Amino acid sequence: MKVRVSGRNARFQQWEALLRNRTKRQRRGEFLVQGVRPIAMAIAHGWQVRELLHDADGPLSGWAREALDTVRAEKFAVSRELMHELGGKADTVPELLAVVALPEDDLCRIPAGPTMLTVVFDRPTSPGNIGTLIRSADAFGASGVIVTGHAADVYDPKAVRASTGSLFALPVVRAPAHQAVLSWVADVRADGVGIGIVGADEHGALDAAEYDFTQPTLTLIGNETTGLSVGWRAACDQLVRVPMSGAASSLNAAAAGTVVLYESARQRSAAARR
Repeated sequence: MKVRVSGRNARFQQWEALLRNRTKRQRRGEFLVQGVRPIAMAIAHGWQVRELLHDADGPLSGWAREALDTVRAEKFAVSRELMHELGGKADTVPELLAVVALPEDDLCRIPAGPTMLTVVFDRPTSPGNIGTLIRSADAFGASGVIVTGHAADVYDPKAVRASTGSLFALPVVRAPAHQAVLSWVADVRADGVGIGIVGADEHGALDAAEYDFTQPTLTLIGNETTGLSVGWRAACDQLVRVPMSGAASSLNAAAAGTVVLYESARQRSAAARR
């Protein structure tokens, strides 16, 4: 049975808090997902959808009706005005929104093996950069993304939207500090996977194309302003740079990460053809 919500009652306030309040998301163990592709990807990849909200005052597409009919979740018919407030876009009213359970922040969710390519984003401050790097990691065949330290929230609506659904397609794990990740790396190495740790840095000794990304690799991308932390720098086997010409002194962190990921994919594709 669908419940109708037409006023700013307690339930609406909970949904609103999921969009704006990181602490509330963490406490409730869920987040609000906006957009057709992110919702479709969450469903397709088996994430736990707890609630589905739909526009109570307009016609629904076949996709939205199918989701409402097939997904096991609590259903809410929400007034158009309130859907507009929750939708995140000034000019459109979403036909569907989803409340999805947060996954565990367990590094064991990331597959470890001879082909692993895992990205670490160290203390990012921009949710949009997090989402963009997750999207690039998905596009170029990474096995997972780890966000470390005091960082923007992976489940902030801006991050989720910027990932265009890739957040739901590969493991993304938050870690409190580099030590937890290095302990996991030690376990991976103990299991016989010779994972290398490479950091992207404008003063790196090698161009990215000179590093062997065909080996199992943990690729580090630093904070947008300060770069990699001292702890991560010390952990690196190698620092690599993205060669640049022109007036730009550096690249946006997500853009630099995308370039390094592309180089990783290029090398792996070439090696597979040999």
